[in-house]
Amino acid sequence: MKAKGYTKETITNVGISSTSFSPFEVGDTIAVHLRVKEGDKERIQVFQGDVIAIKHTGASSSFTVRKIGAHSISVERIIPFHSPIIKDIKVVKRGDVRRAKLYYIRDRVGKSARIKEKREHKATGVEKSIPKDTIAVQTGTQEAETLAAKQ
Repeated sequence: MKAKGYTKETITNVGISSTSFSPFEVGDTIAVHLRVKEGDKERIQVFQGDVIAIKHTGASSSFTVRKIGAHSISVERIIPFHSPIIKDIKVVKRGDVRRAKLYYIRDRVGKSARIKEKREHKATGVEKSIPKDTIAVQTGTQEAETLAAKQ
């Protein structure tokens, strides 16, 4: 039987819809809003935890979120990117990590299981670009001008 013109790329991209979630990386703490159906009712449940892995392979791409539940029991959930049960994904804080997969966190307990938060640097603007000598000269001449104007 002959193939109907489907390539590996077209098969893996079938069912992919564009997502409007905020972008996140491994190490970030995210809140995933999931649709939960109980009987004939539907509600939104938030699953908040650290992203420990992201798998990028077309329609089957997924990410793993790990949180510490009640009585210090860890709960991991593998969530497909293109799942219809995801309502929203919000980034709570950015993590500063140097690995693509954080599976070593599973063996850690307490403070060593924490992920360091990424610090965002704010540019102060003009003051950094002007050397300190120039600022001192400018203020000195301004003071001299004001003293001369008062006399």
